[in-house]
Amino acid sequence: MPIIKPSSDLRNNYNEISTICHQTKSPVYITKNGIGDLAVMSIELYELLTDKYMLYKELEKGINSLEKGEKYSEKEVYEELDKI
Repeated sequence: MPIIKPSSDLRNNYNEISTICHQTKSPVYITKNGIGDLAVMSIELYELLTDKYMLYKELEKGINSLEKGEKYSEKEVYEELDKI
């Protein structure tokens, strides 16, 4: 279940929100005037999500290459992975 806090809590209870983010390893959703506005998360979670996103983008490129009939040797694949 998502954790939702008003924007005033971000200002007045930052340490509590920080603790929640680190303990639950989930974002805390911040509302402004009762409407969703921001998601606050730990740097650890942010880096995990961005790493996953980059991996998915690389996999998508690979799938697109296969659909175009492009093929790569094992050596070429490992060289490209080393670059990443």
